[in-house]
Amino acid sequence: MEITPIRTEADHRTAVAEIERLWDAREGTEAFDRLDVLATLVDAWEARRWPVAELDPVDTIKADMALNGRSLGDLTAVIGKSRATEVLKRQRPLTLGMIRKLHQAWHIPADRLVGEYQLASKG
Repeated sequence: MEITPIRTEADHRTAVAEIERLWDAREGTEAFDRLDVLATLVDAWEARRWPVAELDPVDTIKADMALNGRSLGDLTAVIGKSRATEVLKRQRPLTLGMIRKLHQAWHIPADRLVGEYQLASKG
């Protein structure tokens, strides 16, 4: 199994095409091992090429809502109506109680919700 490093866009395209070709490989086969190694290489290259900025707690909530098709009403059901709106507008900080509720209800890792973030200035 010859696999080479991914150093260029062309290398990336070639590796992704090979991943697509191997996608249905059965576990325990040489094809599956090749798929696993290529996926790891592509993931590492993409992480270096297109780094994802760390999201603050509010952006984490918004990303979870978008990813899972959740609405303001869904957030309201977890942390309360006025609180949900104020948190999303950055007018109110998340409390420990809100963090616990979001972690339990939506399975957002608590460490993604406890970070510092800028509140909107008043006035």
